[in-house]
Amino acid sequence: MHVLDSVVIGAGQAGLSSSYHLTRRGVEHVVLDADPAPGGAWQHRWDSLSMEDVHGVADLPDAPAPRGSERPANDVVPAWFADYERRHALPVLRPVAVDRVRSEDDLLVVEAGERAWRTRTLVNATGTWTRPFVPRYPGQDTFAGEQLHTVDYPGAQHFAGRRVLVVGGGASAVQLLGELAPVTETLWVTRREPVWIDRFEPEDGRAAVARVEERVRRGLPPQSVVSVTGLHLRPQEAEAERLGAYRRLPMFARIEPGGVRWADGRCKSVDVILWATGFRPAVGHLAPLHLRSELGGIRLDGTTAVADPRVQLVGYGPSASTIGANRAGRAAATAVARQLRPAAA
Repeated sequence: MHVLDSVVIGAGQAGLSSSYHLTRRGVEHVVLDADPAPGGAWQHRWDSLSMEDVHGVADLPDAPAPRGSERPANDVVPAWFADYERRHALPVLRPVAVDRVRSEDDLLVVEAGERAWRTRTLVNATGTWTRPFVPRYPGQDTFAGEQLHTVDYPGAQHFAGRRVLVVGGGASAVQLLGELAPVTETLWVTRREPVWIDRFEPEDGRAAVARVEERVRRGLPPQSVVSVTGLHLRPQEAEAERLGAYRRLPMFARIEPGGVRWADGRCKSVDVILWATGFRPAVGHLAPLHLRSELGGIRLDGTTAVADPRVQLVGYGPSASTIGANRAGRAAATAVARQLRPAAA
């Protein structure tokens, strides 16, 4: 079977950036994407999320990002990605859902159903969208109302006339409360008191990325960059603030058929629980490579997996943001080229 120099798994921002830089370096590779169409996770975002509402989309290499508008992000960004793939003739194959990656002598074998690709190196760019995280609480299965994660959020009008409990202390919870509060009654609970900031400066972002980088360097499970930067309200969330949507309650102790109850006996009746509780890295297919450290995360040196230098991870930890994903794509391509030098000699 033909042996490739590299395989990229995932065609979101990190995967496209990696493929672009691999192509420029003359590295023979394919990009395996599980989705039937271009767009990465953006094609699955809710319809009411406009380009003005997104927290920022970084430029791709040699391609400025679409700027803010009222058009839905799930239309604009996928169209931009599709044009980018065509213009740069990136070798994307889809739909290909990778089941596992294993080691075979000096090569890596990427398996997807009946198909397999043998490669000298791997760039994993699978992100987090396919692994929404919902914590478990006593009584959760008894709740008689609707429970859903933000990955399945259908837009604010779906909840009109129902009391919605939003769970989570991140930027997505703030944004969804901004949409929901003007059309229905909301409650907000978080595990920790939110940290509010007046503005987000570039140095705040660099400091946050450095903290996340330190975690993955030590082999700890990554935190999102947003989780260490603090929260701030945008103009479009002013009405929700006026309505009191951001008066936070502490985390409840259990869930009951008609609502939630705190440890002190207080209870609130709710019709919907919306879990804005984030995502986990989609790296289960890499399990046969035994990359995880004893601390539970994948230890990285830059983008390189310390346990197996043939493997690069982009869109993981500090490169989970779109800006970080672009930088990681360049770094991963450089590391791949370095790893291939002995084979070329």
